[in-house]
Amino acid sequence: MPTILVTGANRGLGLEFIRQYRDAGWRVYACCRSPNEAGELQALVAASSGRVTLHALEVTDHPRIEALAKELRDVALDVLLNNAGIYGPKNGGVGHIDYRAWAEVFAVNTMGPMKMAECFLDHVAKSERKVIASVSSQMASIAQNNGGHYPYRSSKAALNMVMRGLAADLRPRGIIAVPLDPGWVQTDMGGSSAPMRPPESIRGLRQVIDGLRLEDSGKFLRYDGSEVPW
Repeated sequence: MPTILVTGANRGLGLEFIRQYRDAGWRVYACCRSPNEAGELQALVAASSGRVTLHALEVTDHPRIEALAKELRDVALDVLLNNAGIYGPKNGGVGHIDYRAWAEVFAVNTMGPMKMAECFLDHVAKSERKVIASVSSQMASIAQNNGGHYPYRSSKAALNMVMRGLAADLRPRGIIAVPLDPGWVQTDMGGSSAPMRPPESIRGLRQVIDGLRLEDSGKFLRYDGSEVPW
């Protein structure tokens, strides 16, 4: 049975990842900040016949990441999926930057995935598929940047650089590292005007993840399998 660990599993894309991977027969480790407040995720776990377990994890809490990695030390993770992320201030244009909030966005969106990769590296290395994937955004594309949204754009562009670096450093161990663009999706972050619903985006991302080969490591891939310009 293939295995996956997903951060930010309590809502939106994370919750849909859990649902689809469970339904596909995977063993799923679902992580979120406050399991007691994640009613929908708890219900999904309860109906999973033990294939999904719920774990408290805040990705800025590095000691907790280390502790969870130790708790799961005997687990081989086919996919480590860094999904947890925040947008930060939405009105922080030039002259109105909240630098403290920007630092928080970086801590969650960039340093959190790096710490997860460091702590769960051996778990991934001993699996069959050996994938580290991080949910990024088209807004991380420098080539397509039309201004604004500085904290979110920069944190996701930095995440892409982290994943590109991991791809190079971990290639000798056969590990694939990729940033993924889920598209514009109807979530709390994406808003109700987005053209896609989570099931469609996650079906596409799962197909991309399932088809990954070592030669794809370091690519910035959209949910439809196409490459996003850096």
